[in-house]
Formats: sequence, structure tokens, C-alpha cells
Amino acid sequence: MNISESVKYIGVDDTTIDLFESQYVVPEGISYNSYVILDEKIAIIDTVDKRGMKEWEDNLLRTLDGKKADYVIVQHMEPDHAGSLARLLELFPDITVVGNAKTFVMINQFFENINIKDSLTVKEGDTLNLGSHTLTFVMAPMVHWPEVMVTYESSEKILFSADGFGKFGALSLTENEDWACEARRYYFNIVGKYGAPVQTLLKKASALDIKTICPLHGPVLSDNLGYYLDLYNTWSSYQPESKGIFIAYASIHGNTAVAANRFADMLRDKGVEKVVVTDLSRCDIAEAVEDAFRYDRMVLAAASYDAGVFPIMQDFLHHLQSKAYQNRTIGLIENGSWAPTAAKTMRSILDTMKNITIVEPVVTIKSALKENDIPALEELADALK
Repeated sequence: MNISESVKYIGVDDTTIDLFESQYVVPEGISYNSYVILDEKIAIIDTVDKRGMKEWEDNLLRTLDGKKADYVIVQHMEPDHAGSLARLLELFPDITVVGNAKTFVMINQFFENINIKDSLTVKEGDTLNLGSHTLTFVMAPMVHWPEVMVTYESSEKILFSADGFGKFGALSLTENEDWACEARRYYFNIVGKYGAPVQTLLKKASALDIKTICPLHGPVLSDNLGYYLDLYNTWSSYQPESKGIFIAYASIHGNTAVAANRFADMLRDKGVEKVVVTDLSRCDIAEAVEDAFRYDRMVLAAASYDAGVFPIMQDFLHHLQSKAYQNRTIGLIENGSWAPTAAKTMRSILDTMKNITIVEPVVTIKSALKENDIPALEELADALK
């Protein structure tokens, strides 16, 4: 893939991986992106995961066509991006490794005996001239590791954005798919906790004239950049993207599921714009996290369990807690046969989150939904609609 006459894509698709970072289901794989800038001096922007190293090496050598690489810019030390760094140094022992101070600490942590003959430590605003291309380094700590930086190339107005603006999905399998869906799931589950650092990076990016964004996962972005920037601003400021109600339920024997689905029908009958229902026991939790952040309201319906809440609901709430979930309105439905405790447990976790409004009434069902439970559900639906 050519980004331009001088900037080439040399990344690889991984279509055999089942779990990204050993936790995120990626049915359409993932891309590991890497780039080469061909100029008087040649710079490589990041390497790839070891899983794609051989193909990446072939892409690199074919693109260089006998030339030597002068620099490798290490924007992010996570193994899916720096996993082939040692191999690159074997291919080009004299290459200059460019990173910030934290980059080199991590290189020595990941590679015990790596042989770096020449290095260049950069900081905010430093530049590197390649000839007709000039790179400016912008620090982006905690987006989403502390050593992360992004790189702006001024002549072609390209932002190499590290993990920013990345998405799940191999390029060969997702060429015609909507960007936002898997970019949203990627953002909230991987970067979501770090909204403030993302906001800082967006402010820095707003001062740059950007025509193309080259992330380390997913497609190169060059059309309608305002769309992607606006979504990132919404996501990183923890504001809802869409009006709607997300219902997440955790049901042991199916009775709480009946209540959750009956409640969803009530909301639809009352004209709620969008109602999405998820069974936490069977869904991809990462997708449930995505939907919790996407919509402005959420309803949690759960069975009581061991004087607490059914574990899958507790796990879901801990996922949200770890990703700094905030600024939402929430309704609670609990089920219990002798001593309902689900709502109390859910509330105790929600109370640790910022700007969470819990709507009354909290509805309690005893064992199975009955007609005398309907008025309380109707009242909650009216309060949420």
C-alpha cells in the first residue's frame, strides 16, 4: 500500500489470532501497521508483532529495494508494535533507534541483550530531518502506556498516531466495514481509562495541519478526518455518543432475563429511541463495555448470589470501573428468592464512579416476574424514558 510517493505501508494482517491481548475476541483478526518514509534518510515507523515478523521483514526489504534504513521510530513499546525490533537491528545493525527516555528503559526490559549501536532520545517538539520530510515528535504519555509518542510529518501533513485511532480487524477482511464499531470497542476497552491524556493529545493535534492519520492498527484515515476527531473527543470526554438505553442482564435460571426483556418492550412501547439488550453470561464483555459507554442510559438487571450479585454482573461492573465509566443515568432491577442483595452490591460499585445518577425506583423481583411487579417496572421505565 502506498500512502504517498514517499510513504509506504509495510504492515501485516493477522487473521489467525483468536484473542487480542489474550482477552479481546477478534473474529476478523487485527492489523499490525508499520510504515517507511523514503527520503535522503530512510525512517521506519514502528515494527510489528512477532506473529507477523517474517511477512513484515519481506515487505520491508522489498520496499527498501537494496537501500539501508537509517532510523526506526519507536512510538510504542507494546510487543504488538515493537516485537520485531531486535530482528530489525539484526538486519540493519547501524540503524539509529529513535525514542524518548521512557522508550529506552522499556527496550531494555523487553530485550535482555539487544544491541543498539546508535540511539537518539527525543522529547516534546524535537524534530528529525530526513531530507524533504521533517518529523516532529509529540509526547502522548498514557495513550495508553507512559512511553507513547506520536509523530507528525509536516511536508505531507501525516500524523503517525500510535494506538490512537486504531481499530480491531485485519485490513484484508474489513475494507468495506464501518470504522466506528470496532474502533469504539477497541478504544473503550484498551484506551478508555485514559480519557484525560487523550484529550491532551487531541489539543496538541488541533494545532497541526493533518491530512492523513496513520494508526498502528486499522485503516489509514484520509477522508473526513473531522468525523474521527469528533468521535475521539466524545469518547475521551466520557460523554454519550448516542441517545438510548442499554440493558445488561445477568440471569441464573432465566427469570431475570424474562424481566429484562419485558422491561425492554416497555421502553420501546414508550417511544425510547434505541433499546439494546445483552445477556452478560453469553456476550462478548468487551462489546458490552462498548455499549455501556455508547449510550446515555443503562439498566442493570441481575440475580442475587451468595449475599451479593451474580458474578458475571460484578465482573462487568468491575470492567466499567477500571475504564473510568462516568456521566451516565442508570436503572437497577434485582432478583432474589429470599434475601435480595443484587441492587445493594451493584450500587456499591457504581458509587465509586463519577457522576452516576441512579434512577428510582430500584425494582425488586422475588424469584420470577409476576403481574404485581409490572407497576414498578412501568414507573422505572417512565423515569428513564
